[in-house]
Parts: sequence; C-alpha cells; structure tokens
Amino acid sequence: MADLWVSVSVLGVAVLLSEVIRRAAAQLSPSAVRICALEAASTFQLCCCTHELKLLGETARLELGVALTLTYLMTVVHLHTFREASCNPTAALERLCRGRSSGAAAAALVFCQFGAAVAARHFAAAVWSLGLSDVHLRHRRFGFRCFDPLGGTLVEAAAVELCCAFVVQAAALNIHRVGERLRAHAFAALITALVYAGGSISGAMFNPVLAYSVQFPCSGHTTFEYVLVYWLAPVAGVASCVLLLERIIPFLSGKSKVKVARTKLKNQ
Repeated sequence: MADLWVSVSVLGVAVLLSEVIRRAAAQLSPSAVRICALEAASTFQLCCCTHELKLLGETARLELGVALTLTYLMTVVHLHTFREASCNPTAALERLCRGRSSGAAAAALVFCQFGAAVAARHFAAAVWSLGLSDVHLRHRRFGFRCFDPLGGTLVEAAAVELCCAFVVQAAALNIHRVGERLRAHAFAALITALVYAGGSISGAMFNPVLAYSVQFPCSGHTTFEYVLVYWLAPVAGVASCVLLLERIIPFLSGKSKVKVARTKLKNQ
C-alpha cells in the first residue's frame, strides 16, 4: 500500500509541474509558441504518468480493479487538464490532411511532443533513482530496464494498436453527442476498457509519442518492429476510421451525393 501512495504522489507531482508550465505558457505570444508549449507540457504529463502507472502495474502486482481505477482516474485528470492539446502526432497529421494546419505547424507540434516524451523518460528515471518506494528501488536495481512489452505476436500487437486507435478516433468524432459533463468520463471509461482488453498484448498505447517514451526503450524487439506496432498501426487505425466514417459510409448511404447537390445549388 505504501508503494501505491508513493506512486500516486509522483503522479500528482507530474500533473502539478505540467500545470505550472501550462499556465506559464498561456501567457506566451505569439499563439504558435503558446500552442507548442501547451502541447509539450501536456505530453510530458501523459508520458510521466504512464511511466509510473506501468511500473506500478508490472512490479507492485496491483489488483485488477485498483489498476483499472487508477487508469480511469488519471485519464479523467488528463482530459480536464490538457485543454486543447492532443498529445498525439496522429492528430497533427489529421489536421494537416484536412487543411486545418500547415506542414510547418504540424512538424513543430510533433517535434514538441517527441521532445516532451524524451524529457518525461529522463524525469521518470530521475524520480526512480531516489528510491522513494520498494518498487522504485527494485527498478533501480535492474538499471531501469524494461523488458519485452508485447504479450503476443507482432501481428497481434499491431492489430490491437490499430483497432484501439480506430475506436478512439471514432469516439473522438462522435463524443459531441454525449452531454458535456459526461464526455470526459465516457472517454475515460472507453480508454480504460481498451487498456483492459489490449494491455496484455501490446500495452494498449495507441499513441506513437507515448509508445516512443514508454515502450521503445524496452528490450525484446527491434526498433523497426516497434515502429510497425506503435507508429504505423495507430496511424493506419486513425486513417481507416476517418475514411470509413467520413467517406465510405456517407457514399454508400447517399449523403455525399446530397452534399454535392447542395453545394451546386449554393454556387448557382
């Protein structure tokens, strides 16, 4: 139990530190600098908390209910503190493809996200080196090494990451249909369910920058294999979701033809 409370304290410190950076960034100008700073601070928070939760889950052998409750609560905290930050390169790529962002802006956001992911990795190691709990002491004894994060084959892990990214993107596109007060809780419940369903196979990252911080340092597979599972599969999941929900289904239902007809009438 003492290990649990130490880890909860570490989570709190990571959130508070990130919030201080976000509030300072909110005063910055121009807006592009502010957006990048907010993205970096929120990504740092996400990665730091995931590092600690992963270590706690793997080493402290928490009961399933406790682990899922922590996942749910931290997801709610993230959703309430991230503001407009996405903390996910696929969101930047999506905005670029939709014409809502320039290539330079998207590249800057992704660069900030990966920089924050590296910073979170070092921050986690620095906290663990203090030996604040038995979990941290054991991890320090092994040189902060992590081992094979895949509980299945590469194909199975890639399929899990693709499906999780697909589901999360579908939820993000339709979350406006849920009452505003319940959105964060509904989304957190979905994330928790996906972690429960796919965590034992791939770790259920479904976020390239999060996986880069948490899973890429682990032994057991090559960098190319991790890129396939944690980068290409989630991007494919998001792309296939957008294609299905916004192109294929409207085309099959005839809605796209109605939109074209309305556009022609407006132009006349």
